[in-house]
Amino acid sequence: MVVTAKEQIAASLPPKHAAGLGVACGAGAALCWALGFVAARHGVNVGMSPLVLALHRYVWPGLVLLPFLAGNGFRDLGGLGWGRGFALALFGGLPLALLSYIGYLFVPLGHGGVIQPSCAALGGMLLARFVLKEPLPARRITGALAMVVGLCIIGTEALRTIGAHGVGGDLLFVAAGGFFATFGMLVRLWRVPAMRAATITSVLSLVGLPILLFKFDNLVAAGLFENLLQAVVQGALTGAGGTYLFTRAVVLLGASRAVLFPSLVPPFVLLLGFVALGEVPSISQFAGLVVVVIGFRLTQKS
Repeated sequence: MVVTAKEQIAASLPPKHAAGLGVACGAGAALCWALGFVAARHGVNVGMSPLVLALHRYVWPGLVLLPFLAGNGFRDLGGLGWGRGFALALFGGLPLALLSYIGYLFVPLGHGGVIQPSCAALGGMLLARFVLKEPLPARRITGALAMVVGLCIIGTEALRTIGAHGVGGDLLFVAAGGFFATFGMLVRLWRVPAMRAATITSVLSLVGLPILLFKFDNLVAAGLFENLLQAVVQGALTGAGGTYLFTRAVVLLGASRAVLFPSLVPPFVLLLGFVALGEVPSISQFAGLVVVVIGFRLTQKS
């Protein structure tokens, strides 16, 4: 795998500076994803199809980044290979987005905004340990168990207040979290540079464009403002921007630490959801969030 000049510079940074930059990238990615969750919930509320939301997340950045991919060796995706490229697109591209957006047809914002990123953190930590053989200190194990408790609190609320279909929605977010954890592990395993990972996941997700066009009438009915909003938030921030920042964090910090940054998404989501959508977290959601955040803090300790 050819390493870019930017990745070589990152590798030469002093450990303290590299860690600081990695934390900044990870936190920035978490904020981008939180904005994406809130915008997706808003889109579903106003009647936009999950397929249309997925189109906005990947089609626009895919079209913009297509010339860059072609210019860096389209025949073998710049040395990565088509098999690995489609694996990245599967776990970090269009299927991941569809799982997330469909989940919002069944459960409130607080569920997706907590469950998916927390499962991404838990799954990523386990994959980093058992596949990449990165160390897993006892404190991180304790933190992971605390996060599981927080997720159980939220899941219990779904069953009690929403019903069986609510549990189905939660499971979609669990699956989405697992997909993203796998994506982070593959990026680290194959040492994929950040910009290349963002480009490949966006461009290869264009294969789903013919399917998404079946919802063209839904896209038109949403109106210009709603489509522009989703194009900017889902496409520029959540899609390409979030993927780029997260991949940089993986390179700078290692997978076992970087994959935990999705756990910062829940507090961002609940805050933004309250301010932008007026969705007030329930007591169970808030309690589960607190436990998840405590678990996250433990996982970040050595």
